[in-house]
Amino acid sequence: MSFNPPLQQWAGKAVWVVGASSGIGRATASALHAQGATVFVSARNAAALEAWVAQHPGHDAKGQTRAVALPLDVTDLAELRAAAQAIEARQPLDFVLYCAGYYKAQRATDYDLHEMLVHQRVNYLGALYVLDAMLPALRARGRGHISLVSSVAGFRGLPQSLAYGPTKAALINLAETLYLDLQPLGLGVSVVNPGFVETPLTAQNAFKMPGLITPEQAAQAMLAGWARGDFEIHYPRRFTRWLKLLRLLPYRLYFPLVRKFTGL
Repeated sequence: MSFNPPLQQWAGKAVWVVGASSGIGRATASALHAQGATVFVSARNAAALEAWVAQHPGHDAKGQTRAVALPLDVTDLAELRAAAQAIEARQPLDFVLYCAGYYKAQRATDYDLHEMLVHQRVNYLGALYVLDAMLPALRARGRGHISLVSSVAGFRGLPQSLAYGPTKAALINLAETLYLDLQPLGLGVSVVNPGFVETPLTAQNAFKMPGLITPEQAAQAMLAGWARGDFEIHYPRRFTRWLKLLRLLPYRLYFPLVRKFTGL
């Protein structure tokens, strides 16, 4: 079953990747550029974005470069609105991927309100700001696609994920509700729930990460999911399927199993 119009032809499309300075966002921006899309990349690290642009030459039918850096802070609504306006002034936006993320392990025994709020602002509030910046234009055209990168950490509560997990759960719920509201209007919506991917965020983990994959593998899984018209894209499936099963367990079984397998 296709939940969305399949995205199989990217040539000539205008794509905005928010959170593209490293990891999954950067690899996906590269994969989309390789498919012929004009890719606008945003993040706080302007130097990383400019380096990415330099590594991705090429021009569209009008002779304009197909790699454009738009540095910004996702917690600044004015900057996001300005970036969206700059994209629309050049070419109507077809696709936006919200991939900005922040993660630091936290447990309730070492509660840090500042860190809780940083997670909320980057992982969730930033997504709301992006929607505010670009949704009116997509609705007016009645076409386009919004994809939010969440995490399997949003499925259920997990140790060390006191700050991170709730923000990812919020993104999953947000994507589900957006789909119900926007799919009848002709817009596509998808949510991406990665397992463990080699990124600067997961490099903090001191434990062995099951099913660990590269950002390039993650990007290809996402392109395949968008090509099928999926609503949810999760990977690597040899790992994420087990977490989906855990999500179905009653609490009397779930809590003991999580403690057993994590040792926490």
